[in-house]
Amino acid sequence: MHSLSDYDFDLPPELIAQTPLSERSASRLLHLDGEQLIDRQFTDIVDQLNAGDLLVFNDTRVLKARFFGIKETGGKVEVLVERVVDDRTVHAQVRASKSPPAGTVIRLADAFDVTVGERVGEFYTLRFPADVFELIDAHGRLPLPPYIEHDADAFDETRYQTVYAKHAGAVAAPTAGLHFDQALLERLRQKGISFAYVTLHVGAGTFQPVRSENLAEHKMHSEWYTIGDATVEAVRAAKAGGGKVVAVGTTSLRALESASQSGALQAGSADTALFITPGYRFKTVDRLITNFHLPKSTLLMLVSAFVGYDRIRTAYDHAIKQQYRFFSYGDAMLLSLQEIDE
Repeated sequence: MHSLSDYDFDLPPELIAQTPLSERSASRLLHLDGEQLIDRQFTDIVDQLNAGDLLVFNDTRVLKARFFGIKETGGKVEVLVERVVDDRTVHAQVRASKSPPAGTVIRLADAFDVTVGERVGEFYTLRFPADVFELIDAHGRLPLPPYIEHDADAFDETRYQTVYAKHAGAVAAPTAGLHFDQALLERLRQKGISFAYVTLHVGAGTFQPVRSENLAEHKMHSEWYTIGDATVEAVRAAKAGGGKVVAVGTTSLRALESASQSGALQAGSADTALFITPGYRFKTVDRLITNFHLPKSTLLMLVSAFVGYDRIRTAYDHAIKQQYRFFSYGDAMLLSLQEIDE
């Protein structure tokens, strides 16, 4: 059984991609094919998939979830919306010199007031004066990941969304999908590759490192997902026809596997706190397209479960030596499921 320190690695800071490439599909693709590592371009993905395969995308849309505000006392506050509860209520992280008690009024973006409600774990309930989505879209700021060192600009507002983003609710992008542009999607369609969609609203917890050396003690953050009947049928049809189910990103994979705990994929909506580590038996996903992940992160553990710990360590060492770009705006990997006894 691995411990937390086994998932640490040294990454030169200059390999953390700070900005997206000028073209979405211009990134590199590290293909882990059995024991072989093959350096490709992302557009080569068309040749690595077969007619009858199914790509499953996460169609969540990133909210402009970051706000700066002032309490009635004059104290400065930073708010990061984590989850929209209903059209007037959110759960949010609140950073302030003193924790605001219930009833505190905070003015956000010098535009509107919210009222603090009860605590829900590490989050605060905030009551909005009007439609949450309209106020967030009009006055919020795009919440780029903590390792990106510039404030979001107009280019980020376009490029930190997938081209197929549809359902608003995430505070972080499903970044494997950022590599797909319309031209590449059309090439994939023409080859006979099918598309299906899940919605998983990515939370800020995706950036949080695991802090317990004993992984069994880690409490996984929860995220909401929904999977429709059409996606369940598309997965069934692909497998019946001998095709592979290819998850675009770890968020798509977590949604699919969370909805497959009975042994077969089920339609529906739920919260998932599924923590995938080596030894997990995958039930639906056959292949995975994913970016490179943070040290000591749950996502690094997930990809280690998918192809094996040693293979991932070798692949990451190779990527660093070959100067791949890491994290949200970085390059991608193509992985195939390997049944591993770990």
